[in-house]
This record gives sequence, C-alpha cells and structure tokens, in this order.
Amino acid sequence: GTIKNPTYREVSSGYTNHAEVVQIVYNPTVIPLERLLEIFFKSHDPTTLNRQGADIGTQYRSVIFYHNTEQKDISLRLINELNKSGIWTEPIVTEVIPFEAFYKAEDYHQDYFENNPFQPYCQVVINPKMKKLEKFFSDYLK
Repeated sequence: GTIKNPTYREVSSGYTNHAEVVQIVYNPTVIPLERLLEIFFKSHDPTTLNRQGADIGTQYRSVIFYHNTEQKDISLRLINELNKSGIWTEPIVTEVIPFEAFYKAEDYHQDYFENNPFQPYCQVVINPKMKKLEKFFSDYLK
C-alpha cells in the first residue's frame, strides 16, 4: 500500500493499494506451504480480479506475499499446476509479490467471525467458507 498504518476506512476506500489479508506464521514441518496454499485457493475464488463475492475493489484482490524465493517459486508453480488442471474455467489472477509490511487491522476486526457469528456477513459469506474448510481440511483445524 501507499501509506503506513492505514485505517480500515482508508483501506476500504480502495485508494491506498492495500489488500485485506491475513498474515500466517507457520511451521513447515507441521504444515507445508503447499498445503497452506491449497487451503487458500480452495477457500476463495482466485479467478476474479479485485473481487471476492459481493466485495469489489483492489483491497479484495487475491494475493500472496512471499518472504523468500522458495515461497515465490512454490506459489508460482502451484498456480501454474492449478491453471493446467482445469479446476476453474478462468485462469487464476492471484498476484505473487514480495512482502513489504503487514499492518494489523483495528481490534474490532480481530477474531471477527468468532466474536460476531450471527452478523449477516458472517452468516452469508464466512460461514459457508468455514464449512468448506471443515469438510476438506478438518485435520488442520483446532
């Protein structure tokens, strides 16, 4: 993005070039990057540019921020394999770009689904994704 420590309001304006993302710290001996990426790609539509469901704008783009060349290479290889597999009718538009900085969202966004399970957005958007994750990746969920 173009500014440091942006607010949600600034990011959601679509004018800062930030993306709404999660930062994952993982142990590759417990779960390899390939599996995390598989979960990532199966939990959203990576073929829609600057959009996730009804949410539209560059802040909703599909993006992977890599920390080293190994992560970059694995990400690009998997995207290539998935494109060749024909899982989706359209090509994957997920960006693979170097990590620069991560800005944590305001407190009211932390654990949002857990703290607001009956909010309409959680019921309509997040809950179906959680059910999908539980179905396909239950071994990796706490």
